[in-house]
Amino acid sequence: MYGCGPDEAVVFREVAPRFGVALTITDAAASEATVGLAIGNRYISVGHKTPITNSTLRSLSEAGVAYISTRSTGHDHIDVDFARSVGISVEGVEYSPDGVADYTLMLMLMAVRNARSIVTRAEAHDFRLNRVRGRELRDLTIGVIGTGRIGAAVVERLQGFGCRVLAHDRNPNTPADHVQLDELLQRSDLVTLHTPLSAETRHLLNRQRIEQMKDGAIIVNTGRGSLIDTEALLSALESGKLGGAALDVLEGEEGIFYADRRNRPIESRLVLRLQRLPNVLITPHTAYYTEHALYDTVENTIRNCLEFGRRQHG
Repeated sequence: MYGCGPDEAVVFREVAPRFGVALTITDAAASEATVGLAIGNRYISVGHKTPITNSTLRSLSEAGVAYISTRSTGHDHIDVDFARSVGISVEGVEYSPDGVADYTLMLMLMAVRNARSIVTRAEAHDFRLNRVRGRELRDLTIGVIGTGRIGAAVVERLQGFGCRVLAHDRNPNTPADHVQLDELLQRSDLVTLHTPLSAETRHLLNRQRIEQMKDGAIIVNTGRGSLIDTEALLSALESGKLGGAALDVLEGEEGIFYADRRNRPIESRLVLRLQRLPNVLITPHTAYYTEHALYDTVENTIRNCLEFGRRQHG
């Protein structure tokens, strides 16, 4: 079990005896330097915080690894096709979608109520009302891009707020009003992203599509950072085309998120530009991080490995 934080390690040690498995747990990421730990193990688990290089995949294959369970729903940090070419199957895990859905609604509410500036002013003991009034969700049209387990959970929550919900997905499976992507962008006051990251969806919100959005619209992203062209997003925010953004994920977040950077400069020009904007809220890829989701992830990681073994041995 590579890349285990202290909290994950505790839960793995608690859960493993129920499944009758012995685990080797390390906080080190899977890399060529740590491949030796995998020798003798056909199944390994990795976290989503560190990309797995193709040379590492080749070395893992040579060490006898046949299966990688990544403790994430997506696997954009692994070249799945290359892994398959060297004899390794890769699979993500399912965990409760409710934590990410709850967090998404929190970001929506914070964005439409200008919460960042309110909290910042209050911390500085400036308790005057904001010059800009907030908006209520019931008065807005919300566009949900991607209605898998998480997107569907977001749609379900939004129904309680009385807002109009539009959705776009290849496989419509929610009671929302499903429309083409262009129409969703043109009609929505707030757009939230829940589609997986792939070659097709990278920069799904590019300059052209952002230009289609309503003036003053807000973008919320708890999916993957590269779903948005960050340069285009910044241009639209700085020009006033967009009214704000709430981002739990960023392009280039690797090496920034999950680290204490208080005393180390951040080299990413894009991140620094985003942080300077008062109508942008950034959180460090934490929407998934709940107690319930952690137990789901650990248990399903072990189940996935055991199920792969059963499939291999008939």
